[in-house]
Amino acid sequence: LTIKFSDKTLIRAGQLIILAGVSLIAVPKVNALTVAGFVVIGLGCAPIYPSIIHMTPFLFGKENSQALIGVQMASAYLGSCLAPPVFGLIANHVSTGLLPLYEIVFLALMIVMHEVVVKKTSARRLSSRAAK
Repeated sequence: LTIKFSDKTLIRAGQLIILAGVSLIAVPKVNALTVAGFVVIGLGCAPIYPSIIHMTPFLFGKENSQALIGVQMASAYLGSCLAPPVFGLIANHVSTGLLPLYEIVFLALMIVMHEVVVKKTSARRLSSRAAK
């Protein structure tokens, strides 16, 4: 698929697949759908991280890509270390039923941040071409 589709398309497709998985885990009291939802979420996550890393030189320039990839990797590790215990606290004090909402918030944040970066980069590239 990486040969046939762009990084941007793979990221968006992954985000849609994650949304489908979150929808499955949002169905209450159906354990089979919950398990299937987690599998679908994992499949949706698969193309996102490598595609984001691969897009970095294109989005921010080769001269900035090494530093930004380091920031992306640190952010990914920090998120994977902090998100589960934070939800554990929420689950202990409120309810595990908030997991779909918790995941939707992160998904929405990811979509907004990705689209803003892509839009700004496209606008910057268009203005630099017009200047030439």
